[in-house]
Amino acid sequence: MSVLSGTAAAPAARGVLRPHRAALILWLTALAAATAYLIRLHALADEARAGVSACAVPAHDGLPLCSTVRAITADDTYRDGIALVSGSLSVLMFPVALWAGAVIGRELENRTALLAWTQGVTPTRWLAAKLTVPAALLTAGTGSVVVLNIWAGTDGDPNLVGDWYYQDTFIATGPVAVAYALAGLALGALAGLLTGRTLAGAGVAFAACLVLYNLLDFFRANLWPTVTRVGVSEWPRSYFQVGWSPDETRLTYHPRSHFRPLQYVESGLLLTVAAAATTAAFLLLRRRTA
Repeated sequence: MSVLSGTAAAPAARGVLRPHRAALILWLTALAAATAYLIRLHALADEARAGVSACAVPAHDGLPLCSTVRAITADDTYRDGIALVSGSLSVLMFPVALWAGAVIGRELENRTALLAWTQGVTPTRWLAAKLTVPAALLTAGTGSVVVLNIWAGTDGDPNLVGDWYYQDTFIATGPVAVAYALAGLALGALAGLLTGRTLAGAGVAFAACLVLYNLLDFFRANLWPTVTRVGVSEWPRSYFQVGWSPDETRLTYHPRSHFRPLQYVESGLLLTVAAAATTAAFLLLRRRTA
């Protein structure tokens, strides 16, 4: 979507932000809190790793005493903190979709959109502003938190941050997190236009995101060719198991090196959904206002 230009963009952008200052403040506050929290978690990383390190009884060969390792509590704090941030990023599309569906639906239900259209802002520019400004904020904010989350996760030890293929970890450590948020925004806007009601728009948006979220979770293993090993004698580290032969001699899985390809394919699918929903929203609006 192109950036709005000239004087016509200014009132449209102000029209987006003015009635939603509370949501904007909440978003900026959440970003600030997440930033501070992740910086704190990064500072705990070394101590947390010590809490899950190998140990011995008695201590020997450079291994610490097991009772000393068990006395360390930073690993629990670190693990819970990373899980909180990752879980929040994983489900971000849902509040985004609820907000977009409710906002668009309410403006149509209360006829405030019609008022804007009579004050020099065309329906197309009105919807473009409704999508462009939040999309920019979501992209910048979500992308920043993802980068910080990866940084706070340091070496990605699955004992502390979860295996790379876990739903929350997978979404929260790559570009797919931004794609989920943008898909939620587009689906929410389309739902609001379809229903023209606040609650209905939010409900339909949530349902659409729930279907999309679960479909991608279910089919993620099929988004990239798997690897098969025969006569497995040593398990690969942090692997995404897809299949296992009955006689336990053949393992089909995704190695950790498949993280990026899976991320890119899933992101592409989500952005395609977002583009399709956005296009449908503009076509629907044009049809209704023609």
